[in-house]
Order: sequence, then C-alpha cells, then structure tokens
Amino acid sequence: MSGSAKAGKSKLIKGATGDWEVVIGMEVHAQVSSEAKLFSGASTEFGGEPNNHVSLVDAAMPGMLPVINEECVRQAVRTGLGLKAQINKKSVFDRKNYFYPDLPQGYQISQYLQPVVGEGIVIVDMLDGERIEIGIERLHLEQDAGKSMHDQHPTMSFVDLNRSGVALMEIVSKPDLRSSDEAKAYLTKLRTILRYLGTCDGNMEQGSMRADVNVSVRRPGDEFGTRCEIKNVNSIRFAGQAIEYEARRQIAILEDGGSIDQETRLFDPKNGETRSMRSKEEAHDYRYFPDPDLLPLEFDDVLIEELAASLPELPDDKRQRFIDEFGLKPYDASVLVAEKRSSDFFEVVANGRDGKVAANWVINELFGRLNKEGLDIDSSPVSADQLGGIIDLISKGDISGKIAKDVFEIVWTEGGDPAEIVEAKGLKQVTDTGAIEAIIDDIIANNPDQVEKVKVKPGLMGWFVGQVMKASQGKANPKAVNDILKDKLGL
Repeated sequence: MSGSAKAGKSKLIKGATGDWEVVIGMEVHAQVSSEAKLFSGASTEFGGEPNNHVSLVDAAMPGMLPVINEECVRQAVRTGLGLKAQINKKSVFDRKNYFYPDLPQGYQISQYLQPVVGEGIVIVDMLDGERIEIGIERLHLEQDAGKSMHDQHPTMSFVDLNRSGVALMEIVSKPDLRSSDEAKAYLTKLRTILRYLGTCDGNMEQGSMRADVNVSVRRPGDEFGTRCEIKNVNSIRFAGQAIEYEARRQIAILEDGGSIDQETRLFDPKNGETRSMRSKEEAHDYRYFPDPDLLPLEFDDVLIEELAASLPELPDDKRQRFIDEFGLKPYDASVLVAEKRSSDFFEVVANGRDGKVAANWVINELFGRLNKEGLDIDSSPVSADQLGGIIDLISKGDISGKIAKDVFEIVWTEGGDPAEIVEAKGLKQVTDTGAIEAIIDDIIANNPDQVEKVKVKPGLMGWFVGQVMKASQGKANPKAVNDILKDKLGL
C-alpha cells in the first residue's frame, strides 16, 4: 500500500458499532486509440454491424499468428509517461487461459509478471481543495474479448466478435482511495489524462473505458479487510453509487457478526445495488504462461525519449501555468483544465486580457449556461472570440457588467459581433459626465427628503445610484455616477 492516502475523519463511515474506513482500488480498462487491433489489422471502429470488423486472427482460425501493432505499444508508453510511471524496456505477453463463448482462442493474450509500464502516480484534486496522490501499480496491454448478446433471440445467445482483439490498457491503482468521492475524482482525472494524451477517448457509455472496482472495509488503522470486486462499471456516477452501497453492505454483515466472502459482484444501476456474480470458490486458475507466438517486447531509451518529447502539456502542468500566468485560484484552474477543449477555449478568451475576468466569464456565465442547456463546449453558440469581445467592451468602459450579460444573451440566441450589437441596440455606456450630471441634478431636485437623509446616513447613497441607473436604463457608467453623486451630495 502506498503511504500517500490520508484517512481524514470526514471520510469515515458511521456504523452502528463505530466508525469504518472504506478501502478502494481500481482496475481501469481503457481502449487504446488506434485504428487497428492489438494483433491484427481489423478495424476498431465503434458501432459496425456485428462481426464486420473481424480478421482471421480475431476469430482464432487455425494457424493464424498474432503480429503486434506498434502504435498500440507507443500509446501504452505515452500513457505510462503521462502517469509519471516507470517504463519497462522489456515486457512479455502471456496467455491467460479461460473459456468464455466470446473468447474464440480459449485464452486471452495479456501481460502478467512483466508489464510494459510499472509504478506511477495520479494527483487528484478534490472539491474542498485537498490534493491526494493515488499510486499506480502497473499498466499492461491485453486484448479485449467479444460480446455475448442474450436479447436477440428467445432461445439462443449470439456472439459479436467486433471487439475481439481490440487493444486495452489495464491501469491498476494501489488501494489508496478512501471514499466514493475520491474514487469518482480519480476516474475523472484518469480519463482527463488519457484524453489529453489522445491514448483513449474515455467514452464510458461506448465501453471504451470501464472500471473494475475493489472495495473492502476495516476499522481505522486495522489491516485490510476482505475485498469484493465490482466488475465492468461503465460510468463515474455508477462507480460512486456502487462503492457507497457495497461499503454499507459489508459493514452491515460485519456488524452482524458475519464475515465477507471474497467474490465478484455486478452493479445494478436500476436498483442502485451490487449483487453476487461468482464467489472465490469458482475463481479461475488462469494458468498463465508466456505466449509462444510472441517474442518479448523490447525497446530502447531512444523510443521513450522520442515519445516523451511528443507529449502535450498535461493537466497538472497546465493547471499550475494557469495559476502562475493568469493569477487564477487553484479551484478555477482545475475546472478549466478538466477538459482539454475547455482549457483551449479559455486560453483564446484570456489571450491579452485579464485572466481572472476571463475565467469568471468562462466558468460562471458560459459553463453555467452550457450545463443548463445540456451542451458541451464544442456546441457552444458563443465562440471564444465573441466572449473575448464582450470582455473587451467591459474593459474599455463601453458597457457595464450588467449590460454585458444582456449582450451575452443576445450573442447566445442570435449570434453576431458584440461590438456591433452594442452599437446597433444603443447599449453603449453613458460616460458623458454632462449627461450623467443632468440626470443626477434632476433626481436631487425631486427628492429633497432623501438628500437630507443621506447626509446623516451616507449608506443611503445606493438609493441614488439605483435611481440614476434606472433613469439611464442601466447605461450610465457606475464609477462616474458614484464620483458625481459624492461630489453633489457632499459625501
């Protein structure tokens, strides 16, 4: 176990007989972004007709030999580098033997004792500002199985081998996670890193990233308890729900005097509960041995250095740069780098402008509206240049922050250039002090009682500001209004 995870009081679960700590480890299967499979040239495209993307190798026809796809190896190494992990220059492919209807070979080609990537680390930012380090145990390459379909026929099951042989990276974490929130944040961060690297698209709903979640409970400070593995969880939200349910199920059994059976379970999202799939008595002896058809995988420092040099700026580095370069709060920087497209959008908006103002508009106004409408950054009706244009109008004093929100609304619904909209609709801020003075003189003349009151209680000046803004339809420059009012009211 890595010593990096700290069990805070808030992470403990209250049971009937005292506090419990949940211990979580993850095995994430991430489909490698590659046009061809791990050992064949068949397409990896999602959504094809059943058995349309299957080569003779994937179907395990006699005499067919696997040939390693170099791109998949490069992607695994790039991922290892992105996880700050040890890259093993020599690794071995093994046969993992088990029978399953959608596994045509009768074994899976995987890596066991000598994986391509060793120990690494993922830094996870929690909502409360805490940063936790989650250890990575290993990353190995393996081929995916096909898919059994039980709902196509009343008495028969069908098998689709399109997925058979697709390259997977299995990323195994250490048991460093201590709450469902940490587990969700870890999965989110891992997916962000993979997407930045371009090594996996992270589309959990399409099955290209799925998690096996290991859950156990213990009294704080005790040895690890017996764990149960929840297989093939395909959403971050479901992972959180599965952990919450499973931890409470185990606590209830232990507090009742029972013991936990080590078993594999499935999560049922409809009922929000886990259920038993198979117990350890049925666990397989996979009889691993090195695959005789594949030589050990060996590469040199030159390849590692070449791949390291080609890595993009990763989320942690970008977050720190946003803090240093734009003066952002750590939380805001974390929000902006969570998706690469969001961070790219922000950089266009912030270019040559006040970074904090840009972040405020991107996070609060734009992201807030996108979330409300169920849209992502790619389908935003307001472009980065348009949003930057609105910020420019505020900084030049052409419009107030309040009018800017109206302009944002117009751009969102109708499009157009913010400066032209302000001009055409007469939204420009009144900075002509003569015009503002005339309005103020009028209000002072018509409200002698308020003038007397404000001299005793200067806080009432806000009433006058409100009247001026109302009379000018919100167009008067607020700073000019305040300055002139103070002068005229003798404050």
